[in-house]
Amino acid sequence: MIRKIRIAAQGIFLLTFLWLFVQTESKGADDLGYPVKIFLDADPLIFITTIFSSHAWYDTFSLAVGVIVATIILGRVFCGWVCPLGTLNNMVGALQKRRPPRAPLSLHWLKYCLLIFLIVASLFSLQLTGIFDPIALLIRSFSLAVYPAVSYATKAVFDTIFNFNIPVVVNASEFIYMIFKKLWLPFQQPFFLQSAFLGLLFLIILGLNLLEKRFWCKYLCPLGALLGVFSRFAFLQRSVSEGCNSCGACTFDCQGGAAPALKEKWHHTECLLCMNCDDVCPQDSVRFGFFQKTQSAPLDLGKRRVVGMILSGITIVPLVRITGINKQAGASEPKLIRPPGALEEKQFLTRCVKCGECMKVCITNGLQPTLLEAGLEGIWSPILIPRIGYCEYRCTLCGQVCPTGAIRKLELPEKEKVKIGLAMIDKGRCLPYAHATPCIVCQEVCPTPAKAIWLEKAKVMNGNGSELNLKQPHVDLELCIGCGLCEAKCPILGQPAIYITSNGESRSKDNQLLLP
Repeated sequence: MIRKIRIAAQGIFLLTFLWLFVQTESKGADDLGYPVKIFLDADPLIFITTIFSSHAWYDTFSLAVGVIVATIILGRVFCGWVCPLGTLNNMVGALQKRRPPRAPLSLHWLKYCLLIFLIVASLFSLQLTGIFDPIALLIRSFSLAVYPAVSYATKAVFDTIFNFNIPVVVNASEFIYMIFKKLWLPFQQPFFLQSAFLGLLFLIILGLNLLEKRFWCKYLCPLGALLGVFSRFAFLQRSVSEGCNSCGACTFDCQGGAAPALKEKWHHTECLLCMNCDDVCPQDSVRFGFFQKTQSAPLDLGKRRVVGMILSGITIVPLVRITGINKQAGASEPKLIRPPGALEEKQFLTRCVKCGECMKVCITNGLQPTLLEAGLEGIWSPILIPRIGYCEYRCTLCGQVCPTGAIRKLELPEKEKVKIGLAMIDKGRCLPYAHATPCIVCQEVCPTPAKAIWLEKAKVMNGNGSELNLKQPHVDLELCIGCGLCEAKCPILGQPAIYITSNGESRSKDNQLLLP
């Protein structure tokens, strides 16, 4: 009975996650009802490491405090009953071919070493947790790889059916497609850089379950390690009566690889509260109850491993920060254009957990994951690529979904004044300058109330020696906000004649084109 209740709970939380994920996109208004960041708000690992790295407290993480309290009372109930990645691992593990029962690997120490590394690095202001955290990893993988791929494949199937042009079949398929559009398909097909790579990493994590069920949860998950530490103090305990004959049946059904058949030497911190041991015990010797006195093996990682991870966490900080990007003030990567509301770059990197939510909700698809534009520290953080999509003038969605405040939630009047960069004109490619050809597209599409691009009337000579009256564009340094709409709409293919750089961004006092 308990097993059925747990499976039902896992299904409910997974469906809730998927529903919130689908709902986390623009519905036409500049407001999101229930973003999927609720799961990130309940993530104690992100909560703790973000406080350490940024030295700031976040009220929105009250859910994370609740998860810690629940773990102290019940144990790792989040891992066994709530975590959507854990549920997906369970589902994939169920596909594993039947094989002779075997004991789990002795690799539980890996995730604790990773936890120590991440916490020590965050103490020295380096935020790497989002790369490994299961909730951030799942949202990033779904946002940048899984959801776009499923959307593309679904549209391709319906397009193929439509091309067959069989009236009855086409009518039925169009009806179904419209339902899908209303329920879960995106308004427009998203495309992301590195989506294939991120999708491959996610498939590898799921594929490890075919080697051993819940491989990620047992050996690699740093959030599970943190909750394992808190579960040492749990009030709810597992006990085994004298009727146990050490048959080992519980060992092979234990989802956490806690070796429950070892009795007083079992690994209490690895128990996921799946309670499979209670269900499969032929002697009915297993009990779960509050304030029971039980014994378990101590959490012993070894001094060398602990010291090694502490030193690694300290050493990694200068290693990732000796790039040319951090060389001197004003040496910022010119194409590193952050979303409006982003904090100053150093503060931004201490808070950004690379969850990908801001990229998912960007209505023009302009926010993309970085690779090395912001150094190793900033991998998979958001960058605006105007040639893919501009920053919509009346949109503040990215600030609404950011779970750590790396992108501030801006009111629309404030957002309209924030500069994320500055437009530059390449006269060697601009039609009115280089080719004596009329073009005022950049000025026409400029969204600011007072146009940030103004036109100068000029007399030029074409190739035939004829004199022409043209309007040549110029950028107003005070009015331009760097939204990138002009670059996105520039008719010059390949490299546009007008492009956006990060110069002049409001968040930085140093990255300015002109001296104050």
